[in-house]
Amino acid sequence: MYEYLYGKVVDIQPAYVVLDVNGVGYLIRVANPFKFEVGDELTKIYIHQTISDTAQTLYGFSSLKEKQLFEKLLAVSGIGAKSALAILANGDQQAIVEAISQNNVTYLTKFPGIGKKTAQQIVLDLKDKLADFSTNSLFEQPKNVISATDNAALADALEALTALGYKDRDIKRVEKGLKSEPEQSTDAYLSAALKLLTK
Repeated sequence: MYEYLYGKVVDIQPAYVVLDVNGVGYLIRVANPFKFEVGDELTKIYIHQTISDTAQTLYGFSSLKEKQLFEKLLAVSGIGAKSALAILANGDQQAIVEAISQNNVTYLTKFPGIGKKTAQQIVLDLKDKLADFSTNSLFEQPKNVISATDNAALADALEALTALGYKDRDIKRVEKGLKSEPEQSTDAYLSAALKLLTK
């Protein structure tokens, strides 16, 4: 099992990043790929690995606490890796922890693939297991990438929403609002879209 990988991000796609570690490229599925930046700077990505009959998959996180929250979500009956990543994608892990602690089922059902029953199961299973996640400082974020953007940035953000499992009608609803905003980076567009989708 891997604890983390340390290398250079060489490719960013809507559902994953590729991390070059000493000449080996690792495809790592992450909640928000656009939080990372392609370049020569070395990046540490915490890893959760799953192995099935048909695939070996790496899931990546910017902090150890984010990885641990992902693993707690995976332990809930009815939550798979895709749903757990979608929950973490909005970048506000503290809001997720608070929603679980405060039995806020309505907030949790706003994520793709999470119905009322599953949200209640999340609260039931995790409510008393999140004491270690009580401060914002525990969730380190990689630096926000600000770069010259055009509509390609918005298109990438919308494609990332599809990869996270959001429905086309929901994506189209937030697309209208995003188009009226000043041009932004893909990460900023995606963050804004996730906030709109979880309101």
